[in-house]
Amino acid sequence: MGSLAAEEKSPPPHVVCVPYPAQGHITPMLKMAKLLHARGFHVTFVNTEFNHRRLLRSRGAGALDGIPPRFRFATIPDGLPPSDADATQDVPALCYSTMTTCLPHLLSLLSKLNHGDSGAPPVTCLVADAVMSFAYDAAREIGVPCAALWTASACGLVAYRHYRHLVEWGLVPFKDDAQVVDDAYLDTMVHGIRGLCDGMRLRDFPSFIRTVDRGDIMLNFFIHEAGRLSLPNAVMVNTFDDLEEVALDALRVTLPATPLYTVGPLLLHERRVHAEGGELDGLGSNLWTEQDGLLEWLDGHAPGSVVYVNYGSITVMSNEQLVEFAWGLAGSGYGFIWNIRPDLVKGDSAVLPPEFMSSVEGRAKLTQWCPQEAVLGHEAVGLFLTHSGWNSTIESISSGVPMLSWPFFAEQQTNCRYKCTEWGVGMEIGGQVRRAELAEMIREAMGGDKGREMHRRATEWKESAIRATLSGGTAERNLDKVVNEDGLLEWLDGHAPRSVVYVNYGSITVMSNEQLVEFAWGIAGSGYGFIWNIRPDLVKGDSAVLPLEFMSSVEGRAKLTQWCPQEVVLGHEAVGLFLTHSGWNSTIESIGSGVPMLSCPFFAEQQTNCRYKCTEWGVRMEIGGEVRRAKLAEMIREAMGGEKGREMHQRATEWKAKAIGATLSGGTAERNLDKVVNEVLLNKKDRSTAHRNSQE
Repeated sequence: MGSLAAEEKSPPPHVVCVPYPAQGHITPMLKMAKLLHARGFHVTFVNTEFNHRRLLRSRGAGALDGIPPRFRFATIPDGLPPSDADATQDVPALCYSTMTTCLPHLLSLLSKLNHGDSGAPPVTCLVADAVMSFAYDAAREIGVPCAALWTASACGLVAYRHYRHLVEWGLVPFKDDAQVVDDAYLDTMVHGIRGLCDGMRLRDFPSFIRTVDRGDIMLNFFIHEAGRLSLPNAVMVNTFDDLEEVALDALRVTLPATPLYTVGPLLLHERRVHAEGGELDGLGSNLWTEQDGLLEWLDGHAPGSVVYVNYGSITVMSNEQLVEFAWGLAGSGYGFIWNIRPDLVKGDSAVLPPEFMSSVEGRAKLTQWCPQEAVLGHEAVGLFLTHSGWNSTIESISSGVPMLSWPFFAEQQTNCRYKCTEWGVGMEIGGQVRRAELAEMIREAMGGDKGREMHRRATEWKESAIRATLSGGTAERNLDKVVNEDGLLEWLDGHAPRSVVYVNYGSITVMSNEQLVEFAWGIAGSGYGFIWNIRPDLVKGDSAVLPLEFMSSVEGRAKLTQWCPQEVVLGHEAVGLFLTHSGWNSTIESIGSGVPMLSCPFFAEQQTNCRYKCTEWGVRMEIGGEVRRAKLAEMIREAMGGEKGREMHQRATEWKAKAIGATLSGGTAERNLDKVVNEVLLNKKDRSTAHRNSQE
C-alpha cells in the first residue's frame, strides 16, 4: 500500500475506505480507518448517502465537527430508492445493488478526490470490504493497490468459498421447500470441506444455501464475492491466528498469490493505538442512538451477575418469539440489559406484556441500542445472549464473556457451531425458543458446571486475543506488512545477481492442480529464491491450492503474485532463469534481457519456440512430458549453476547484445519500421511512382 518513509514535505498517503453499507461492516472498517490514520494516512471514509444521513441523525448533526482534517467522510449512492427509514435496508436488494451499480459512483468519487482542488492528496490506495469487490476494479482503473478487509470470521469465509462446491455436488439448491425446514436434512454431514471443523452439517453453513432457487440473489452474491478474493493485493481478516488457525491456513493455500493477514481483534487493536481522549476518540459508527446511563447501572451489580442481550443490527423475529425470550429472561432470575431495536419485530412494533415489565422491574434495562463494547467489557456482565454475528462474537471473546447463541442468518450459524464445539465458549438455543428451556440454559451458563467451563475457556481466549494485539503482536506486525510490504523490485534488490528464478506461464495457459503442486515442490526443492505468477484462473476449473507445507518451506525466499511487470522483472540483475510456457512475448522479452529459460510449452506455437530456443539459439532446456518435482529441481540447479546453465547464460548474453544492436537508432528495427510507415501506411512509394508515370 506504500511506505511511509517519504520525505517530510511529501503529501501523506491517501487511503479510501469502502465498507459494505451495514452496521456490522461499518464498525470494523472504521476501526481500520482509525488505525491507518494513526500511521499517517489521509483517510476518506465512504458511506452510502442513506447510511451517512442515519449516522448524523443518531450521533447528532455536529458529530463530525472537530475531527482532524486528515480524516474525511464522503458519500456515494447505493442504487436503491430514496428512504429515510431508521432501519437496515433490505439485504438482498442492497447486495445486488452494490454489486451492479456502485462501481461508476466510486470511480466518480475517486476522480473528484484526485482533482487538484479537492483539498486532499492524491489517492494512493483503497481498503475495501471484501464483499464490495467492485472496489478492486476501481483501484485497478486508477492504478493504485487495494487491500480487502474481511469483516466476518475466517471459518465463515471458508464456508462461503465452498458454496460453489455445494452447488457442484448437488447439495444446493435444496430440492423443495420441505427440505429447507427439514431438521433431518439440515443435519446432513458434508465431507471433504478443507479448512472447516469435522462434522460440518448443512445447517452449519452460512444460511444462504437454504434456497430452492439456483438464481437466489444471496447465494450468487457470495459465490461471486468470495470467488473474487484473489483479486486484491492483500486480504486482511478481523480475527487472530490462535482462534482460527485451521481456517486461515486453508485460505492461505487456496489464495497462494494473495497475502492474507490477521489484523484483529480490531476493537482491541484500535483501542490500544488510540488512547482515550485522542483526536478520533469521539468518532463512532453506530447508526442507532446509544442510550446513556447503562455503565452506571452496571456499576451497581456484582461481577458476572448480569445477562446482556442483543440480536445485532439485522436480525428480526416474530412478536411471539420476542415474548418467549422475554419470559425466559425473566424466569432465569438474573438481571439483564436487552437491546430491542425499533425494527426487531418483523413488520410491526415490539410489544411486551405489561406483566413482564412489572415482573422484571428493578433488575432489567431495556434499550434500543447501546455501546456494546463498553457493556461487554464491564465486569458485571457474565453472559451474552447473541445472534452470533462476528462483531458480537469477537467482542465477546475479547471481553472473556461466554455466550448463548440464537443464530439468525448468514455465517452466524457457522460462528455458532465453532463457539459451541471448537472454542468452548457457547451454547446454542436450538429451534423454536421456549421460555422454560431458555431460563434453564441461562441459569446453567451463569452458575452451572457447563457455565464455569465456558467462562474458563472464554478467559483463555480473551488473553490470547490481548496478546495478538499488543505492541509488536501479530495484528500490528501484519498491518505493518500490508502498509509497508516491499514490491517485487525492492524484493529483488535484496538478492545477488542471477540468484532468483522467475516463473510465469503466461495469460492463457491452464494446468491441473496436481501439475501445479509438482511445479511447486520442484521449485522449492531447487533451493533458489523465486518469483511465481499464479493467475486466479491458472488451474483448470478451480482455485489454485498449494500445500501449507510448501508455503512454510519457502517462506522468506519466495514471492507469489497474481501478475507482475514482467519486462522489468526480467531486466533485473537478480533474475538468473525464467521458467516459462514459451509464449513469444515471454521468449523475446527473456532474450532481450539475456535471461536463459526452462520451457514447459502448452499449446499453439509454444512448442516451436521451445524447439528453437533449445536447438537453434541455445538459451533453454525443456521440461519434457509430465512434470516431476525431483527432475524439475535438478534442472533448475543445472540451469542456475551447472555447465549447461553457464553455456545457456553465455548464449543468452550474446543474443541480448544482438537484440540491442537491432533496436539502436538507425538499426534494422528502426529502418524497417520506417519502410512500413512510408511505403505502406503513408503509401509514399506508390504516389511517387504514379507522379513519374503521369509526367511520361
